[in-house]
Amino acid sequence: MRRKNHKAPERLYAVTVADVAAEGKCIVRTEEGVIFVENPTGGPGVAPGDVVDLRVTNKKKQYREAVAERVIERSALRTDPFCEHFGTCGGCKWQHIQYDEQLRFKQQQVVDHLTRIGKVALPTIRPILAAHPTEYYRNKLEFTCADGRWLTQAEAATDLPMDPRAVGFHVPGRFDKVLPIHHCYLQPDPSNAIRQAVTDYVFANDMSLYNLKQHVGFLRTLIIRTAGGLNGAPGQVMVTVQVAQDNPELLDGLMSFLQREFPQITSLNYILNTKKNDSYQDQTVINWAGKAYIEEFMDDGSGTPLTFRVGPKSFYQTNAQQAYNLYKVARDWAGLTGNERVYDLYTGTGTIALFVARRVREVVGVEYVEASVADARINAQVNGISNASFHAGDMRDVLTDAFFDQHGRPDVVITDPPRAGMDEAVTRQLLKAAPERIVYVSCNTATQARDLGILDEAYAVTDVQPVDMFPHTHHVENVVLLTKR
Repeated sequence: MRRKNHKAPERLYAVTVADVAAEGKCIVRTEEGVIFVENPTGGPGVAPGDVVDLRVTNKKKQYREAVAERVIERSALRTDPFCEHFGTCGGCKWQHIQYDEQLRFKQQQVVDHLTRIGKVALPTIRPILAAHPTEYYRNKLEFTCADGRWLTQAEAATDLPMDPRAVGFHVPGRFDKVLPIHHCYLQPDPSNAIRQAVTDYVFANDMSLYNLKQHVGFLRTLIIRTAGGLNGAPGQVMVTVQVAQDNPELLDGLMSFLQREFPQITSLNYILNTKKNDSYQDQTVINWAGKAYIEEFMDDGSGTPLTFRVGPKSFYQTNAQQAYNLYKVARDWAGLTGNERVYDLYTGTGTIALFVARRVREVVGVEYVEASVADARINAQVNGISNASFHAGDMRDVLTDAFFDQHGRPDVVITDPPRAGMDEAVTRQLLKAAPERIVYVSCNTATQARDLGILDEAYAVTDVQPVDMFPHTHHVENVVLLTKR
């Protein structure tokens, strides 16, 4: 019989963390090469400047991966995390780093990607736009309701029986384990109160939660969306519960409870999803009480704020205040005079397209999700905007010479692709369309840099503006202005 290799894992002691790398990992540099450091669930957060003990978890040809087992000396860049769930939840992994330092790392990430991957000539990159506020900034959260509660080390060590039900967030790397959340700093009131009330209702009424392994149980997810009011009016609140069983008695009890306890809920909905996963874009949403949508408002400078109807399946930027600041940059850099034809690629529900529509001759929005295009058309109608058209389909298939011939070639293109960036075929089509300016909004500066390298054939990067949309995470948005040479 072949003997298993029980070689002890490699450990490094008292090493200094040098910097932040991609995806929020940290870097330790040694004579043997670079080590990328992650934080294990429940482990200490690592910051540049820390002196730590490491356990190597993976060896590659070019680098090693490790987790921090102990922080010996704390970095001067540290601050005390404000959330009791920090280190286990996985949701705000940079809470232990001072916010000014977070911004500095994000700024450097933009510089590194554009220079090392894009390899294009760059202007001076503007200082990152900080987010205000840095807590309670999200307008949407989705909580998992599961029969699979994550246990702390102390709880796991005891022989006392533990109720396996929990309402909260998945623990990183564990699809079947959910951390019960007591207070979350991501979404404003009444989000915490609603989640806690649902949790209390579950235990008071012995309601079953969905078991992610056995696929049994009733309540699956709790989705809360909030929207700010206009001119001092109260904000709007949407609650959508997802259940796995057709049980009207259980459902009516929960929905009546929510309606009674939270009169500020303006849209109350449910989804019956009997699939083995929680994705609901292909499921029917039933409006149980109130309107089937809530409304977000945005000042486009015209004197009449834009109204965006947001349904349970709609995409809307989760940090509305910072999205407004980002859109202003994109609009200003587009250099609009009122005579332009603007193409808004990956338009989603048409937020950027409608934000610029009143300042241009025509806007053409393209988006591959048909439901989002339907939302965009409704929002155009709600706002009385008639110079915006929206088209659904894969960008590679839609953005053809025939499409340009039918709708006219763009003077300006605004593009805001998903994290994968633009397909090369789309980038090549932009070169053929030859607009005067391209405003490229990105949530992934690595793929943005790759695309800029292709567009460099005909366009120069003339302005760069990083934007912090998600404080206490490693994510950064970036706006780049390209001008035809």
